[in-house]
Amino acid sequence: MSSPSAEYDAIVIGGGPAGSASAWTLAGRGHSVLVLDRQSFPRFHIGESMLTYAAALFERLGLGDRLRAEFPVKTGAEFCDTDGKVTRVDFADQGGGRVETTFQVERADFDQLLLDNAIKAGAEVVHEAKVTKVLVEDGRVAGVEVTIGETSHTVRAKQVVDASGRAGVIANQHFKSRRISERLRMLAVFKHYDGVEETTNPGVEGDIVIGSHTEGWVWSIPIRPGKLSVGTVSSPAVYQRVGDPEKVFTDHVDRIPRIRQRIASATAVTELKSESDYSYHTEDLAGPGFFVAGDAGCFVDPIFSAGVYLATSSGLRAGELAASALEGELSEEEAVDRYTRFYKTGYDCYFRLIYAFYEHDFKIGSFLKSTGVWVDPRWVARLLGGDFWSEKNALANHLRSISDFDTFDSFEPLYGCPVYPEIDATEEKGMVLGIG
Repeated sequence: MSSPSAEYDAIVIGGGPAGSASAWTLAGRGHSVLVLDRQSFPRFHIGESMLTYAAALFERLGLGDRLRAEFPVKTGAEFCDTDGKVTRVDFADQGGGRVETTFQVERADFDQLLLDNAIKAGAEVVHEAKVTKVLVEDGRVAGVEVTIGETSHTVRAKQVVDASGRAGVIANQHFKSRRISERLRMLAVFKHYDGVEETTNPGVEGDIVIGSHTEGWVWSIPIRPGKLSVGTVSSPAVYQRVGDPEKVFTDHVDRIPRIRQRIASATAVTELKSESDYSYHTEDLAGPGFFVAGDAGCFVDPIFSAGVYLATSSGLRAGELAASALEGELSEEEAVDRYTRFYKTGYDCYFRLIYAFYEHDFKIGSFLKSTGVWVDPRWVARLLGGDFWSEKNALANHLRSISDFDTFDSFEPLYGCPVYPEIDATEEKGMVLGIG
């Protein structure tokens, strides 16, 4: 479709995981939905490691069987360092009836799958559509101006979901309210490798590997059989000092023996790519006529692979609450309040997990040791699996108690796991024990 209609119930800006989840939800509830994406799918994106809670969401979307057939299954996460010391988090340790496996995906194909799912539900999609202006009338977002080819269109909607990723059409471009996280200013460079032999794997097949060293960390993610995404993350000062990102990449990968071993006989199939200054947040997450989902509102360092999970969770909730407002089940004010609190609760928890990792030698164990606490391994496994909204998780609650880790302005949390609400409601609250 190259020419959209003049009016819809909802416009979704962006066709990534957040946008696809919102569009799927709204269309599935019978609303007319237009998805506008500035690129043509499939398009390249960094290879992604999924959380186990995300896998449960994909089951809800009806995509579980398709994902299991197409992508490597992940049963745990391995954390190692320069001397080869390894700590593995096994997702089977979550307990309590939770999904114990997830996936490593090649994002070009994965995102296409999610967007096709939204189309199947009834959403209309226009690619290579650049939103140039947000329409605001009497203080309310009422639609967008979009350029498709060389033609400009005005499209109106009762609700607009901004899932435009790092572009942040509403929060960043319209409100100009994005705040960069100064304590997480990092630069990532990465490549994809093909011809990776499983015989070179010293760990468990399908695991993501995170290697820590004194200047940052390195990832290795199996995104297809025989194919790895490998990246390094350090401060911009490190790259400036060396002067050549390729040298930094090679040096830092070489510092992690287990990752170096994995690609010893493999071939890089992409040029070195980079992402910089990529941790930020905004307070403007919902308001009259709009919801902001996924990376359009916040982006947090990808060390624990929560990006797609947070995007999908917020996209689903934005779609649900936008639909409820359209249908009169909730007042728009109530929908906006619930969404803002929901979004901040989940992202706040993840920000805190990242701060704990970065400011304690790139190791969660070092953070716990420094604070003199012990938590049951199941709380660690669950938090690393995506347990960001539960008030029962002992490690999450400990992180929430640290005022130095505050990111958002003061807000009232909205607890309650969006993935396992029934289980979460019946479990007892986990305890943190002091050991020092």
